Amino acid sequence: QVQLVESGGGLVQAGGSLRLSCAASGRPFSMPAMAWFRQAPGKEREFVAAISWSGGTMLYADSVSGRCTISRDNAKNTVYLQMNSLKPEDTAVYYCAAARQWSRVVTPPEYDYWGQGTQVTVSS
Repeated sequence: QVQLVESGGGLVQAGGSLRLSCAASGRPFSMPAMAWFRQAPGKEREFVAAISWSGGTMLYADSVSGRCTISRDNAKNTVYLQMNSLKPEDTAVYYCAAARQWSRVVTPPEYDYWGQGTQVTVSS
């Protein structure tokens, strides 16, 4: 079993930055794929970014590419999402997820474990 706990969300003005953290426990870093998703009110959960176990492969949604960086520290069992140049449309609950295999990593059903989410609100 793997437990994921997100932190780092909050209220920020447009143009600002936040760094989200996802602390994993259990046997998390045997997970080949770790990712961030987000869900805004009334919308479906959408992919933000994913990273492989080694950190050598990263994938980003077009909506955040160039503004966000995903990273992981396997020694600390933690995945990060650095978000810069935030926009009001980035407002959502951000979820950390872990998958047993690197396959269709942009698709929520491919993930086996989820955190409880952390709220990010960007004011204009």
